[in-house]
Amino acid sequence: MRSPRQASVERNTKETQISVTVNLDGTGKLDVETGLPFLDHMLDQIARHGLIDIKVRAVGDLAIDAHHTVEDIGITLGQAFNKALDKTGIRRYAHAY
Repeated sequence: MRSPRQASVERNTKETQISVTVNLDGTGKLDVETGLPFLDHMLDQIARHGLIDIKVRAVGDLAIDAHHTVEDIGITLGQAFNKALDKTGIRRYAHAY
């Protein structure tokens, strides 16, 4: 039996507190709280079209700007994907001409 391709990663800095959980063999469910509607939308597209369950909790210095929050979510999401990935059975989402 194949082990589940899931991971949770946390990142805490002076500017942000980020928690990300991914299930690469999910159904496309997104549970997100970033405080950034467009980023929430983009994360929804990754989850929905990749059939990946993603949970993101983010607290950042949004009163200053979104840069730290977006950057740290990207870092943490990438680390979670790397931790969960066994490099088999990946469904691609792309378009080529």
